Amino acid sequence: MTQELDFTGKRLLITGGSGDIGRAIATAFAKRGARIAFTYFSSHEGMEKTVAAVEAAGSDALPVRCNLRDKGGVAEIIEPVKAHFGELDILVSNAATGVLRPVLELTPKHWDWTLTVNARAFLELVTAFAPDMPRGSRIMALSSAGATKAIEHYAAVGASKAAMESLVRHMAMELGPRGITVNTLCPGVVDTQALNHFPNREQLLEVAGYRTPNGRIATPADVADVALLIASPLAQMIQGQTVIIDGGYSILA
Repeated sequence: MTQELDFTGKRLLITGGSGDIGRAIATAFAKRGARIAFTYFSSHEGMEKTVAAVEAAGSDALPVRCNLRDKGGVAEIIEPVKAHFGELDILVSNAATGVLRPVLELTPKHWDWTLTVNARAFLELVTAFAPDMPRGSRIMALSSAGATKAIEHYAAVGASKAAMESLVRHMAMELGPRGITVNTLCPGVVDTQALNHFPNREQLLEVAGYRTPNGRIATPADVADVALLIASPLAQMIQGQTVIIDGGYSILA
């Protein structure tokens, strides 16, 4: 198992690397020898924490600031990452945003903003980097339960995540023959800074806590562990799937 989880020299790009889950994934791969590039936008403090964590893990970090709400935002990533790495071995689409409002309060601006960051940027990243990725490469996208379930005020984000999951399946079909796997990681409720944007945060945490068969909610480190597995040779036959990381919460009626 140790050998399969050795990523020495592998080149990884993760979007949204200044957040809790992005930092955990970047650090987990850095500890196992991967070189790390990550994107961030508004949190300079979060960016510095990720750089420090990656360097403390013994690797190097390339932070790239970009605004994925801008339809040209992906272009800000491609050139510096390709100049730094040449090509990627692992691509993780983790950056997410969106408007938390009832359906009848959503505007076209809200819709475009959410879909651009959560789905269109993923598509653009894959079309930019996948043609040069070698056999054995891995692509992952972070989703959420709202892609398949109705969650209060989550319509725009849920729709964007559903679109992203559909993209994953179609990408897997097209990139599989090239030796590249494409999968979705779908954490359940994870106590991160991002959860602070939910007006019912405390209720979400309380309900998830007592309803989870494993007795606790997932942590960013739990998500990172699954990312390591999916990126390893052990998971070469996991293709086009949505891997749920929630301690069993979603199996309950």
